[in-house]
Amino acid sequence: MSIHFSIRRAVISVLLAVAGSATLAADPITFLEAQRLAVGRSQQLIAQDALTTAAKELAVAAGQLPDPVLKLGLENLPANGPDQLSLTRDFMTMRRIGIMQELPRAEKRRLKSERFERDALRVQAQRQLTLANVQRDTALAWLDRYYSLSMRDLIQQQVEETRLQTEAANIAFRTGRGSQADVFATRAAAIILQDRISQIDQQARGATLMLARWVGPPAAARPPTGMPSWRSPPLQGGTSEQQIRQHPELQAMAAEVEALETDVRLAQANKQADWSVEASYAQRGPAYSNMVSIGVSIPLQWDRKSRQDREVASRLALVDEARARYEDMLRIREAEVRSMFNDWQTGMERVARYHNELIPATTQRAEAALTTYRTGQSDLASALSARQGEIDVRLQALSLEAETARAWARLNFLIPDQSTAFATKETP
Repeated sequence: MSIHFSIRRAVISVLLAVAGSATLAADPITFLEAQRLAVGRSQQLIAQDALTTAAKELAVAAGQLPDPVLKLGLENLPANGPDQLSLTRDFMTMRRIGIMQELPRAEKRRLKSERFERDALRVQAQRQLTLANVQRDTALAWLDRYYSLSMRDLIQQQVEETRLQTEAANIAFRTGRGSQADVFATRAAAIILQDRISQIDQQARGATLMLARWVGPPAAARPPTGMPSWRSPPLQGGTSEQQIRQHPELQAMAAEVEALETDVRLAQANKQADWSVEASYAQRGPAYSNMVSIGVSIPLQWDRKSRQDREVASRLALVDEARARYEDMLRIREAEVRSMFNDWQTGMERVARYHNELIPATTQRAEAALTTYRTGQSDLASALSARQGEIDVRLQALSLEAETARAWARLNFLIPDQSTAFATKETP
């Protein structure tokens, strides 16, 4: 194989790779794909999965008996006199080996295991909350980018139209059929439109940067496509208390209450002391008998009112506090959800009014003003003003759509969408 052929082949491979990258960059990103990418890239979800695993492993360990304790000792070793430091001449000197085992009650071990299982449930609920937040924030960033680009396309169309009007006004002025005021009017309109494009480009770049935080820069640079069904009622149109209780934050707080209730039962079980048993073997000098010892240790709960009972009272107070926080958060969420649902409903009504009434009216006004200008009954500035009014209304309609879609996203992702909850892990 010649060197020239190898170089040519390498150049072709590079060009193909660049072409492939360009095609990938131009490939649109759908709303659902953005959700999957964001879930797959989330390090918060990975961290909470690890916490869940840790709690489950501790639940298994907590249900086991404690490790036995090996005890080694040297007792009654002479410190002075003729038998100083002798291990065999004094009959009281013993080399002892023993083992001790704590025997916590089976109920306590079960409750300790259950406590960690409750922690695992709480972490799983927090993971659902994180998942919902990731999906919501990704949706908001995707919608912001989508509507920013839609607004830019609308203004860009008007820029092209204004450019043609500027050329026509210049020709008309040079041929004596138009006024210089018309030329200045079209130039001013073009400058205003360019300034608007700069503002919207700033918004689009901000939305792209925010979307890149969730899906990565390459995917965020792709044009968005495939609008979600934000006109359909979020949460299946329901805002009942039972549905709101399914909110992951409330689920996590409910799991916390259950964990604290387990602590109460464990504190009550601690009113019954745990025993320890011990057995040892002591070796003495050859002239003396070896010894075997067996013992039982039982803690004496002589002041239960000041210790065990107060621990139970403390745990009960913590349960009351957690329940009160849960009920308060439920009321907060109920108010927020109903307020957001009201915003979405109002937005839907206004969007319908814009599309069915206001946009057609401003379009007819702009067409009438242009017709009046063409027939010589008004100046170009009036026609441009009417056209600008139509563009403003269309931009307002897009802005209103964006706000309504954002309200839908906030409601729709109060509870995570499980269809993207198990997306494949993506490389950051």
